[in-house]
Amino acid sequence: MAGMKEQQFTEEKPLLPEKRGVDSDMQVKGEEAPGGPPCPVSPAPPNQPPTPSRPTHRWHVIARHWLRQTRRRTSGVLPESCEQLMPAGDWKEHDIETPYGMLHVIIRGAPKGNKPAILTYHDVGLNHKLCFNTFFNNEDMQEITKHFVICHVDAPGQQIGASQLPQGYQYPTMDQLAGMLPTVVQHFGFKSIVGIGVGAGAYILAKFALIFPDLVEGLVLLNIDPNGKGWIDWAATKLSGLTSALPDTVLPHLFSQEELMNNTELVQSYRQQINNTINQFNLQLFWNMYNSRRDLEMNRSGTVLNAKTLKCPVMLVVGDNAPAEEGVVECNSKLDPTNTTFLKMADSGGLPQLTQPGKLTEAFKYFLQGMGYIAYVKDRRLSGGPVPSASMTRLVRSRTASLTSASSMDGSRSRACTHSDSTEGVGTVTHTMEVSC
Repeated sequence: MAGMKEQQFTEEKPLLPEKRGVDSDMQVKGEEAPGGPPCPVSPAPPNQPPTPSRPTHRWHVIARHWLRQTRRRTSGVLPESCEQLMPAGDWKEHDIETPYGMLHVIIRGAPKGNKPAILTYHDVGLNHKLCFNTFFNNEDMQEITKHFVICHVDAPGQQIGASQLPQGYQYPTMDQLAGMLPTVVQHFGFKSIVGIGVGAGAYILAKFALIFPDLVEGLVLLNIDPNGKGWIDWAATKLSGLTSALPDTVLPHLFSQEELMNNTELVQSYRQQINNTINQFNLQLFWNMYNSRRDLEMNRSGTVLNAKTLKCPVMLVVGDNAPAEEGVVECNSKLDPTNTTFLKMADSGGLPQLTQPGKLTEAFKYFLQGMGYIAYVKDRRLSGGPVPSASMTRLVRSRTASLTSASSMDGSRSRACTHSDSTEGVGTVTHTMEVSC
């Protein structure tokens, strides 16, 4: 995308107090004596020069005020919402016109050289806040993201406070949703992206990477299902929609059966938020379109004639017993084993980015390290100093020394490594492992 004009974002600096009228306040109220009330300012007697001010003390007060503001901006307190993740004004919302309709995007930062942006896409039933806030609010994740532009994409009509789409509106197909993303990349002047997608968002980003491989440097795909629904699955979804409320229809797509049966606090919270914060008409359109998706046309090289697969490094992630587990395993069998990592996270339920954000952040660090974008990893367990990238070597050794024998096909979840079910995989090195959290 040579010649593309980059959009510049001005970083907002903390205003000095004199720009906010602090000097005038001090002149009116007088200086405050230590341990006492403010001293009133008496007018100067006639024919007498005014009392000289005390600039040293005033600027000391100003400096202390500015320091307090700076500390607030850089404090380690974890924010509760996406708006609080960074100082007010650093997150900017945009509505971008694309060939297939408007797209709501929230972005922080400005493109720097050839470094890719981190672009996220949420699952059906969620939006960027419900899907990624917990993950991006993780303290270690903030250590990563401060070095990158962050771009969250909301599917049409799924953002909080979205207006209801008009009756008769034709919701974009999954292919068209992927076709919207080049406009986003061009609009902000990104050279390339590292995508993080969950469920439907993972499918969309994978489709985008298949169509525009030069724009994608890496993908982290959680709960991806590369297969379209068959007639039986389609009919079951339709029947469920007739007998259950929409949030209860979507929840089995997001959470494991164990979580649903136990009706965990997380499930209860998301049932309420899906019902109250997302327009149900808009959600129904997105849900219908996701269930009408076609198979992702990709196959591992050598398995079929003219096979096409993802060319960039990929990290597949799924929770143990998650509803998307079979789909992710199927996707793993279609990807190049030399640049694919498969993480199966135990005790993480259906949405690992919510239940195990720390473990997923650690894996994401290693993923970016492998791409050459993070030279050092900060380990809070030590004295706060950086850990050299040799820490990546331990992970590489643990995953590339994978168990490639046929016995790794037994599917036991107690093993440290799992293996693709492809017959071609025997004798090859795969980046597949199971993580116990």
